[in-house]
Amino acid sequence: MASPGPSPTRLRALSAVISRVALAASVLLVAALGVGSVAVLGDPAPAPEAGPAPKARVEPAEVEPGSAPPGGGNPGTDPGAGDGTDRGDPVRDWADEVAAVVDVPARALVSYVRADLAMRDRQPGCRIDWATLAGIGRVESDHGRYGGRRLEADAVPSSPIIGVPLDGGSEVREITDTDDGALDGDPVHDRAVGPMQFIPSTWATWSTDGDGDGVGDPHDLDDAAMAAARYLCAGERDMRSGQGWWSGVLSYNSSASYAKKVFALAETYADAGDRRE
Repeated sequence: MASPGPSPTRLRALSAVISRVALAASVLLVAALGVGSVAVLGDPAPAPEAGPAPKARVEPAEVEPGSAPPGGGNPGTDPGAGDGTDRGDPVRDWADEVAAVVDVPARALVSYVRADLAMRDRQPGCRIDWATLAGIGRVESDHGRYGGRRLEADAVPSSPIIGVPLDGGSEVREITDTDDGALDGDPVHDRAVGPMQFIPSTWATWSTDGDGDGVGDPHDLDDAAMAAARYLCAGERDMRSGQGWWSGVLSYNSSASYAKKVFALAETYADAGDRRE
């Protein structure tokens, strides 16, 4: 004969105990999750650090310093002149066409071309070209896309691009803080900032409002490209002469390998601009 089952009273008591245990477990789980969320969401993100461009390796051009500059197109040709039709902004139209055949965001091309065009009015003897600016922008930050960032419609990367501290460590010279960390967030050492990687002290000299919004911002490619163009044109430099081009790019970064990479890229970009439909 089978043993009789528990009485209804004992069943009710057991059910109550189980309910209390379940409630206590739920409270502990919620508390644990809450602490975990604070730990994850409350920690500040580490400062982003720029470095070598993350995409395909850039091979230096096989040229000697002082050789004729890349591109070779007529420096008087206006890449934003359009075809005479009323299609809106001819610079943007041109940038869309070039971006379709070369890996440069159209919005970045707009920044480079507008800097080129502005310098033709401001300092025509310099003859800086958009392709050289684009070559520098690629090496410095992949046109504002370093580390998976996006170059937004306002020409500002989706998050700031801030370089390694210039503390005299591996392959960097020491530059102590010059801006109280205002641009780079570092009150101890300077760091290069923005898509054209300006050191704060250099930006203080060459800060430029390239888009007419009343602010010179190194994180804004419109401003940074214009400032870079002015920097390269310093001292009445002619960027369409061999001596002038190499002198300008080496003043931006004193590495011959760097200049040869910019040369190779500028040549590619200029060719893409010439092949646009």
